[in-house]
Amino acid sequence: QVQLVESGGGLVQAGGSLRLSCAASGRSFSSYAMGWFRQAPGKEREFVAVISRTGGSTDYAVPVKGRFTISRDNAKNTVFLQMNTLNAEDTAVYYCAATPRGGRNTIVVDPTQYNFWGQGTQVTVSS
Repeated sequence: QVQLVESGGGLVQAGGSLRLSCAASGRSFSSYAMGWFRQAPGKEREFVAVISRTGGSTDYAVPVKGRFTISRDNAKNTVFLQMNTLNAEDTAVYYCAATPRGGRNTIVVDPTQYNFWGQGTQVTVSS
């Protein structure tokens, strides 16, 4: 079991940056692949970025590739999402999630494969 708490969301102007954090409590954070997902009003939850247990493998959704960076600090039980050059289309509630599936360098893109979710943090980008 792992509990996840996101922070770092807020209101930012287009072109600005935000850094989201997700603090995990519970057992063996390094045993979980982690992911960031987002849900905009009226839309389904979508994949943003994922990272393997070791941090050695990552993947990004096409709309955020080159602008967002996912990272993790297993010593601090935290995963981060650095978001740069934000635009209005990035406005959404951002969720972090954890899954025990896969190996040390496996990334998991499918949100249905994630067992644990945070409560979400709102990101609003004004144009």
